[in-house]
Amino acid sequence: MKAPLITLAVAGAIAGPAFAQAGEVTLSTTLKDYSGRKAYLAIYLTDAQGHYQKTLYVAGKKPKYYRHLTDWAHGSGLRPAEFDGLSGASVGAGDNLTVSAQIADNLIDAGYEIRIDSAVEDQQENRAEVKVPLTRAGAGKAVAGSGYVSSFSYKL
Repeated sequence: MKAPLITLAVAGAIAGPAFAQAGEVTLSTTLKDYSGRKAYLAIYLTDAQGHYQKTLYVAGKKPKYYRHLTDWAHGSGLRPAEFDGLSGASVGAGDNLTVSAQIADNLIDAGYEIRIDSAVEDQQENRAEVKVPLTRAGAGKAVAGSGYVSSFSYKL
C-alpha cells in the first residue's frame, strides 16, 4: 500500500510546478504624440535568457503587418495560436491601451521580462522598445519606451 502513495507523492512533486497558479496582470501603455498612422504593438513575455515565452497582447488586427513586430514575430513564429483571442485594434498617437493577461505566479521574480515591440506603417519599427523585469517590486512603476511608447506599467 505504501508504494502507490510514494509514487503519487513523487509524481505530484514533479508535476506541481507545471500547474502553477495564474494571476491577472493589468498592462497599461500610453503612446507618445507622433504623426502618422496607428501603431501596432506586441506585448509579450520572455524568459531570463531573453527567449520568447508567451504573447500577452497584440494591438493591430491585420496579421499581414505582424512581421514588422520583429522580435515578437520571430519568437512566436507568427503562429495564429500564439495570438488568437489576444488581439485588438491598433493604437493611435497619444492614446492609452489597458488590457489584462494571465501570467503564472511562479514567473514573477524569476527573471522573466515583459517586452513590447512597436511599428507604424511607413515609419520606424522598434524591437523590444520596452523591457521590464516582471517583479513584485516593479509593479505599478511606469517606464518609458525607446520608440512610440511614452509609458508602460503593469499591476499584479
